[in-house]
Amino acid sequence: MLGMFSPPALILTTAHIGFAGLARDAGISWPEATFMVFTIWALPANIILVGAITSGLSLAATAFAVGLSSLRLMPMVVSLMPEIRGPGTRRWTTFLLSHFIAITAWVFAMQSLREVPREHRLAYFGGFGATLCTVNTLVVALAFNLMGQLPALATGALAFLTPVYFLTSLYGSARELSGKLGLLTGMLALPIGHAIDPELDILIAGIGGGLIAYFVGEAARRKGKAQPVEAGEGP
Repeated sequence: MLGMFSPPALILTTAHIGFAGLARDAGISWPEATFMVFTIWALPANIILVGAITSGLSLAATAFAVGLSSLRLMPMVVSLMPEIRGPGTRRWTTFLLSHFIAITAWVFAMQSLREVPREHRLAYFGGFGATLCTVNTLVVALAFNLMGQLPALATGALAFLTPVYFLTSLYGSARELSGKLGLLTGMLALPIGHAIDPELDILIAGIGGGLIAYFVGEAARRKGKAQPVEAGEGP
C-alpha cells in the first residue's frame, strides 16, 4: 500500500485528475466517471471511451475501440502472473488480481517483485493494485466535484504525464535488447502506420516495430552466443 507514494503511482493519480476534468467537459456525470475508472481501470481506454461518447459513436464501435486498446494489457498479464503465482495459489485469486494489472501496476511490480519472497508476492501485488485502483477512483470522484473546470490545455497536460513517464519506465525495466529496441522501432514506425491507415496506426506500428525489434534482438543474441571464447578467458 505504501507503493502509492512511488513516482508511477503519484503520476497516475495526477493524470486521473486530468481525466476528471476531461470527463466533466464531455458532460459525463461523476458517478459515471468513477464507475469507468474502477471497472475499466486503464486510463487510455477511458480517454478513448470519453472521446467516443463525445463524437457520437455507436455502442458497438465504442466497445470495439475500448476493447482493442485494452488488448495491450494481455501480454502484461501473461508475463506478470508467473512472477506472483506461488505454490497453492488458487485460480480465482489470479483472475481477481488480473483486473488490477495495467501499465502502472505492471511497471511497479516488475521492478519491485524481485526483492519480495515468492510466498508473499501475491499479497504484495494485491495490496498495491487494489489500493491504486481504489484511491484513483476516489480521486476522480473528489476532483470532479471539488475542482473548477480546467482549461483543455491543462487537462491534456495532466493526462499526458502518464505516457511520458511510462515510456521512460518501460525502457528502464526492459530486461533484453529487443524490449528497449521495441520502444524505438515502434515510435519510428508510427508515421508509416499513420500513412497506411490513420485509424489503425498504433496497431500497425506496434506489431511492425515489435517484430523488427524481436528479430534484431534474436540475431544479436545468437551472434553473441556464437562468438568463440578467447584463449585464457573464463567460460
